[in-house]
Amino acid sequence: MQLAKVIGTVVSTAKNPELIGRKLLIVQTLDAYKKPSGKPFVALDSVGAGVGELVFWCRGKEASFPFPDWDTPTDCTIVGIVDSVFVDDSRRKAK
Repeated sequence: MQLAKVIGTVVSTAKNPELIGRKLLIVQTLDAYKKPSGKPFVALDSVGAGVGELVFWCRGKEASFPFPDWDTPTDCTIVGIVDSVFVDDSRRKAK
């Protein structure tokens, strides 16, 4: 799983029937210090996240696990909403 921030939504009128009623969100991957890392991408929402929230996301086969019907076509899914992030800088400064 990786940390990201939801930065937008996607509206699609033509899509796979398994995606009807499911929310597509644009997410920006973040590093441990909540700084943007890489390019934004689209993820399928499984937890009810919204724009501005910090989330966990996963990719690959595991991205379909939150959906009971394994026919959901996704390779990137938001699997959690993050309440807070704490980074222990003491380890970083010691190096």
